Amino acid sequence: MGDIYFVRHAESDSRVHDEFLRPLTEKGIQDSALVTNYLKDKNIQYIYSSPYVRAVDTVKNLSEMFAIDVTCIDNFRERNISSWVEDFTTFSQQQWNDFDYKLSDGECLREVQLRNVKALMELVQLHPEANYVIGSHGTALSTIINHFNPHFGFEDFSKIKGLMPWIVKITFKNQVSIKIESIDVFKNNEITTISLSEPMLTNHVK
Repeated sequence: MGDIYFVRHAESDSRVHDEFLRPLTEKGIQDSALVTNYLKDKNIQYIYSSPYVRAVDTVKNLSEMFAIDVTCIDNFRERNISSWVEDFTTFSQQQWNDFDYKLSDGECLREVQLRNVKALMELVQLHPEANYVIGSHGTALSTIINHFNPHFGFEDFSKIKGLMPWIVKITFKNQVSIKIESIDVFKNNEITTISLSEPMLTNHVK
C-alpha cells in the first residue's frame, strides 16, 4: 500500500502571465513551509512535480529537507488555456460543464485529465508501495479527483480555487485507489475524506 500526496502549489504572482515561469509570491514562499511541516514525517521516498516553476518551488523546501531531487514530469503540468483569461470563473465553469470545451490552441479538461491520470498510473505501477509527493495545480489536480469521483465538479473546484497550497492524498492498494483525502494546511491540517463514488463526506483533524 502506498500514499501519494498531491501538492497544489502555493500562491503565485498573477501579474506574470507566462504559465511556465510564473513564480510564487512572498506569501506563497512562506506558505510552502506548511507543506513541508505536514509531510516531514510521512516517509516520503520520491518527489515529482509539474515542470512549472510555481509547482516545483512549492516542494523545494521538502526536497532539500529529505535530500531528494525533484523529478519533473511534463504530463503533470497545468491545463493550457491558450491565452490569458480575465473572467476565469466563467471560463472555468464552461469547461467543467463541458469537458470538451476549449479555446483555440488550448486544452479541454478531458485532455488534461487523460494525461494527468496517465502519468499518475505510470508512477503507481513504478512505485506500487512507496509514499511520494507530486507538485501539481488546481485544475489539473481537480480533474484527477474527478477521474476517481465523477461527482467532483465545478462547485467543488470553486471551494478550493483560493486554497493554495492544498494537499490531496490518494492511497493505493494493489494499484487500485482505495481512499482520497483532502488536507487543509491552513486549518490545523483538517482532513476531508472524498469518496471514490460520492461527493465529499466527513471532516476531521489529524
